[in-house]
This record gives sequence, C-alpha cells and structure tokens, in this order.
Amino acid sequence: MLSSCRVTTILPVVDAERAHDFYSRVLGLKDLGKTGDGKYLFEANGSLIALLPKPEPTKADHTALSFEVPDAGAAVADLSARGAQFEDYDLPGLKTVNKVCVLGSERAAWFKDTEGNILCIHQALPT
Repeated sequence: MLSSCRVTTILPVVDAERAHDFYSRVLGLKDLGKTGDGKYLFEANGSLIALLPKPEPTKADHTALSFEVPDAGAAVADLSARGAQFEDYDLPGLKTVNKVCVLGSERAAWFKDTEGNILCIHQALPT
C-alpha cells in the first residue's frame, strides 16, 4: 500500500536556522521552505527531509540519513570544501582511509550535521 508514497525523513534540530543553513548551503539540497508548523523542508532526488525544531537535542547513535553518491571520495572532497567534517574510524571491521571505508558492497563515509545527527554518503560497488 505505501510502496508508491513519497517518504519524508524527519530530523530533530535545536537551532533550526543553523541547521537550515547547513542543509541548504553545505549539502546543497533543494530548499522547499518553511512549513506552517515551523519545519524546514528539503528535497533530495524526490525524497523529503524535514527539520523539526525541538527544545532539547535527540541523541541517536546510528545513521539518520544516507545519500547514495556515484563517487564517495569525490563527495567527501566536495562536502569537506563546503564545511562538512567527516569522521575517522579505526575499529575492528571499520577503518577509514581518507575518510572513506569499504563495507561489503559499498564505500561509505560519515559526518554530523550542526545538530549532531549522523549523516552518511555511500557508493555502491560493482558486484
């Protein structure tokens, strides 16, 4: 029933203006404006992202959003130049080289938005 519906990911933000700037300027997402209930709405290739103002931060230890890109290394370079700060990992089974790691059938890199939400870029590898 829901397979033909557009999905909106809702992310909590404490400072909506700061987050709005990050998602529009740094990530370069299409800004659809502010909704009547105060959320900022963005579009990325048909998917919607809503930034929901909250008085307190929401702590999540998992990836909230992942963007599929054609070249993870190039995306890291581009987003880093725009102000994104990618994480480095050196854990058993997860080691980044130049901010990117290989996880099975994809290359991935992680960064946080201004509100602490964990975002990812990933590139599918040929199988």
